[in-house]
Amino acid sequence: MTNLRISFVKLLIKHRYLLFAVGIACGLLSQLSSQRLQFDRSIENMFTSDDGVLAPYRQLKNAFGGNEIVLAVYTDAELFAPSGIGIDRVRKIQKRLASVPGVKAVLSIDQPLPGNAIVQDNFISQRTRRLFQGYTHGADQETVAIACMLHPEQETTVDRRQTIASLRAVIQDLPDGLPDGHLTGEPVLVVDGFRYVEQDGERLGKWSAILLGGTIILCFRSIRWVIIPIAVVQLSIMMTRGVLRLTGMQLSMVSSMLVAVVMVIAVATMVHVIVRFLESRLSGLSTRESLERTVSLLIAPIFWSCVTDAVGFLSLTTSDVGPVQDFGVMMSIGAGMVLLSVALIVPAAALLGTVDSDPKIPWGQQQLNERLSESVAVIQRYPKQILLLIAVVAAIGLSGLPKTEIETDFTKNFRSNSEIVIAYNLVEDKLGGAGVCDIMFAAPKQLTWNYLKQVRELTADIDKVLQANATSDSERQPAKALSLSDAVATLTNIERQPAMLRESLCGVTLVAMRKAMPEFFAALHGKLPNSDQYYLRVMLRLSEQQSSSQKKEVIAKLKSVSQKHFPDAEVTGYFVLLSNLIDSVLRDQWRTFGTAVVAIGLLMWIAFRNLRLALIALVPNLLPILIVLGMMGWLRVLAFPELKINIGAAMIAAVSMGLSIDSSIHYIISFQRARREKDFGDALIQVQRNVGRAMVLSTISLIVGFTVLATSQFVPTVYFGTLVSLAMLGGLLGNLVVLPALLSIFVAN
Repeated sequence: MTNLRISFVKLLIKHRYLLFAVGIACGLLSQLSSQRLQFDRSIENMFTSDDGVLAPYRQLKNAFGGNEIVLAVYTDAELFAPSGIGIDRVRKIQKRLASVPGVKAVLSIDQPLPGNAIVQDNFISQRTRRLFQGYTHGADQETVAIACMLHPEQETTVDRRQTIASLRAVIQDLPDGLPDGHLTGEPVLVVDGFRYVEQDGERLGKWSAILLGGTIILCFRSIRWVIIPIAVVQLSIMMTRGVLRLTGMQLSMVSSMLVAVVMVIAVATMVHVIVRFLESRLSGLSTRESLERTVSLLIAPIFWSCVTDAVGFLSLTTSDVGPVQDFGVMMSIGAGMVLLSVALIVPAAALLGTVDSDPKIPWGQQQLNERLSESVAVIQRYPKQILLLIAVVAAIGLSGLPKTEIETDFTKNFRSNSEIVIAYNLVEDKLGGAGVCDIMFAAPKQLTWNYLKQVRELTADIDKVLQANATSDSERQPAKALSLSDAVATLTNIERQPAMLRESLCGVTLVAMRKAMPEFFAALHGKLPNSDQYYLRVMLRLSEQQSSSQKKEVIAKLKSVSQKHFPDAEVTGYFVLLSNLIDSVLRDQWRTFGTAVVAIGLLMWIAFRNLRLALIALVPNLLPILIVLGMMGWLRVLAFPELKINIGAAMIAAVSMGLSIDSSIHYIISFQRARREKDFGDALIQVQRNVGRAMVLSTISLIVGFTVLATSQFVPTVYFGTLVSLAMLGGLLGNLVVLPALLSIFVAN
């Protein structure tokens, strides 16, 4: 095996310029190809195709011609002024919104009654205002909401981002000096979320290179050895994106983390290369000999590190959440591209010319070596006591795991001062809630009052559920249901009319409504394509700012009440989908984590050819991740109630396991090699100094680079960057303290 490794190393170095040319060509081709890489912005694709929550949602979309509604909200103190000035302004604004490409129809308070009749102080006007309260205006009689129904994306050539941008431009340019309005709705959340993801990717690519370069140059003071790691990172990213394009994959809402994780793998790998290369040069070897020795020593740990990274990420494909699955596949490709990029770039770049060919000794290296050597002496003297102390700390941290809570308020994925959060808070406070929920059930083609009366009984029960679920905040308006039965009852006062007139009055009213507001009518009574089956829809607006348990409870109650009246009733909509999404991520977290642990453990058994060493290597990487997540639970209970698990935090376990294990692989393979020539104590000191030094420098570099993620407007990215940094720091301590302590107990003899 040694001769084969040496022959392979010599082959890499002999053909280094050919490999370098191949790398440049691959980078250019990948860059050209990846420019056509698309983002998958569909909320449906965040779930697996067989997820039970999707079937009712798709049925809703099919029956009612799409399900995407954007609310344009603004404030007008003269909304219901008797002069009609406020309604005239509504009419102007809704016409501008209706003219935006991609908008199918709009619903506003000026439409239900002709002219300016809605502002009159009569019975029908008052009842109509009450009916649409919470949908077209607030109880304060000043908050205006214009509902914009969007064309399904497959039925329009206009990009959804362009539609949202045009709607936002209208609502932020209101007539008569009105203050700027806001845009809300799940389509806005998704578009803004992806906009932040794209911005994060661009910013991370630029600033992480600057920060990493600055950190590495401070450590090694060599321009060449700053350029090489950055080139490896960039080529890895370009080739990963190129492969994604070739395979037809699309970027998802967690794709900004792609750059971050590729950076972790590549930089950690390159710091080990730099440290080993410098060590060889200081021993008197030539540049070429030093590179040969470095590659020979590191080819096995780098290979197994990238393979375990890939397998760890592939464990995410066991998740039921689409973006998490995609992220796992993307990152497994990224890990492979790092391995390939190192082979293509490093041999030629390290040996090209003689200018600045050697990295310099890092400042403080002598002191760092002394501290690392001293730590080994202490660990060998007190291994059991150290592990007992670690076990106590771990027990305290792990006890916080049951105290973690998931974040189901999708607006919390954005910073509190962002435009989207300000808009959602306004809708939550003034319109009864920003969450869109729908109840649908079979209906006859020809609606009758006898049928609508049953629906009326259902909506009355739904309103009781919504009232019971209302927040204790007296300033916030409670949510309510809206259906055709409520519209007929309100507009005609049909329940007080003679029984013999009710059916004819109902029929006339429905015909008038269909003629006056055809899109609104079709959104409440629709037919499945290629079918004779009709459905009725009850629209609800619920508070997004509820806990996971509250959302589950209200959804369950709504389903129970609805099926009591209509056994085939389904509760669906964005509110239900988004509630299930984060819940699925948290539930899947432990399955993906367990899969990663088992798969990585098996691979390390193969790599080390020693089951005991494979099991030992798992411990220092498992504990930091579990402790970090557990401490989130304790911090939430003791000091920060807003600290909850979001999609960025929920992926951290499997991802961190895949990343932190790299250091253990380098450590144990180097230990096995040293143990063949030295006794246990000397071998441990050698590995602690050489591999430990590289781990310390790479961790510092990566944590500095990850500070870029803290500037993101997308909160899951901030969580991901912070938690990965903490997990890497914990992994460093685990591999420098726990790993040698375990080796001292279980391997020394």
